[in-house]
Amino acid sequence: MKQAEYISRIEIKALWRGGRHIEWNLRPDVNILSGINGVGKSTIINHSVKGLMNIDSGEIQPGEVRHGIIIELSPSDAECMKYDVIRSFDRPLLHSDLLEKLADSRVKTELDWQIYKLQKRFLDYQVNIGNRMIELLTSGNPEDAIKATEVTKPKTLFQDMIDKLFDETKKTIDRKSNEIQFYQNGEILTPYQLSSGEKQLLVILMTVLVENQEHYALIMDEPEISLHIDWQQSLIKNIRTLNPNVQIILSTHSPALIMDGWIDRVTEVDDISKA
Repeated sequence: MKQAEYISRIEIKALWRGGRHIEWNLRPDVNILSGINGVGKSTIINHSVKGLMNIDSGEIQPGEVRHGIIIELSPSDAECMKYDVIRSFDRPLLHSDLLEKLADSRVKTELDWQIYKLQKRFLDYQVNIGNRMIELLTSGNPEDAIKATEVTKPKTLFQDMIDKLFDETKKTIDRKSNEIQFYQNGEILTPYQLSSGEKQLLVILMTVLVENQEHYALIMDEPEISLHIDWQQSLIKNIRTLNPNVQIILSTHSPALIMDGWIDRVTEVDDISKA
């Protein structure tokens, strides 16, 4: 199936009573949905995810309508779209059936659960880049040997980025471990021992890393929750640095998130609400 590079348009019919609906034309890089509380930002994000899920399951094709939701992709002949959804609320994990299946008792919150799943994706990512390095180094082409040195650069960039962001609390990533864990004052910390804000930032940047710089959509609802204001200001830049091919779609009412050059990427809910 042909993968899309980005989502070009989202339409949601009759989102509110009275027949008003959403028509949102998206940029390929950064899209920020803003508005006062209660105006419908989260509802738009959630409906958009439902539309992508319908395409992902094969129930509909891009551009077709289901439950009043239409997702258009670019290029127009693309059949599917890779995407990640990040939930920022660090609530207790209430799925008792899930908790019973988990062997890791440290997983107690929604962010813990996201970290738990990302650890496996991180291991798979490392296997993939390792295999890619072997392929390049054994090709016999001198140019491929040079390319092999580039393969691990995103991982190193991610590690350097996390170390810098966590510097104030003296936490550094253990670069010898296959899983994500940290050193702090000579002690080993698991990611489950981090603060809510640290977990949230780790989840966002790990998610971006393991997509391995491919085209995909990163969808977030109010990612600034629990993040220090300095982390909010640098969030979009850090995401785009890790993966210049990611399309960011997020809702927010934090001025700090858009201060670092993203004001022209902001769309007000009222501006895309049609009668």
